[in-house]
Amino acid sequence: MPADLSRRRLLATAGAAVVAGTLLAPRAAGAAQREVGVFATTIGPDPADVYHPVTPSPPRPWPVVLVLQGANVDKGQYAELARQVAGYGFVVVVPNHFRVLYGQPGLFVVGAQAQWTVDWAVAEQGRAGSPVAGALDVATLLLFGHSFGGAAGLGLTTGLSTPPFSDVPTPAPAQLRAAAFFGTNNVGPGGPAVPPVANLVPVALIQGSTDGIASPANGLATFQALQAPPKLYVDLQGANHYGVTDVQNPPGARPETAPQTLDQAVSVATCARWGALWLRAQLGDPAARAWVYGLGDVVDRNVTTQVVR
Repeated sequence: MPADLSRRRLLATAGAAVVAGTLLAPRAAGAAQREVGVFATTIGPDPADVYHPVTPSPPRPWPVVLVLQGANVDKGQYAELARQVAGYGFVVVVPNHFRVLYGQPGLFVVGAQAQWTVDWAVAEQGRAGSPVAGALDVATLLLFGHSFGGAAGLGLTTGLSTPPFSDVPTPAPAQLRAAAFFGTNNVGPGGPAVPPVANLVPVALIQGSTDGIASPANGLATFQALQAPPKLYVDLQGANHYGVTDVQNPPGARPETAPQTLDQAVSVATCARWGALWLRAQLGDPAARAWVYGLGDVVDRNVTTQVVR
């Protein structure tokens, strides 16, 4: 390659990085991007909290993100995550779904929540007095899952949710476009040999490097088993299984014994940033694409990534 052409390409790349970095720098620092409001609602049979940008910014319509909770993790533990994700231009819904699983009552998500959320969005779009009336992209559903909720989400991204994540096989809604999951894998008791994951939509796996419940080895094996790109693996250094919740070891949830060395607020902000920008990238946002497909790995000192486009 001629030297002058190589130099021009290098300068162009650097210029693009400066532009994208300017657009995303406050987000990368974890700063609040926009004012976010919250209100309570019911989605299907479930009480839920809804986090949304405050008008008139950002431009509407806003896609809907369904947060699928970890086992026995109350919706309130995702308040900061949801608030930050909403700041990137989403309406984020966080339900509490109670059911009995293997004889144990508790908070366990179910695949039907995806369709309930689509139905809620259609109804909320026209509900008089709703803070998000007329502002929703009802043709788009996105997922952000944690632990058990992420595993349930993996079932949905293959097109069909099956037991134990649904009482009966449940199809994913046609509106599902992309997903991001934290502390998630589909490795069975036998070890790291993972069956192929025939995902129908783009999937990102965000994995804490010190996770003592959903191990990094199993997370990486699941990423490698995802069959359909684009796909993203984010190794979040110093985060454990509860690096995405408001506090470590939320009451009622399975205790994590592996220590987290990354500051909790930084951990949550990093999860929100990578999850939100991954989802925005899959919807065609050019600045988000610049971040997840190269720039972010350079700028964000707490992560290393693998991406297949």
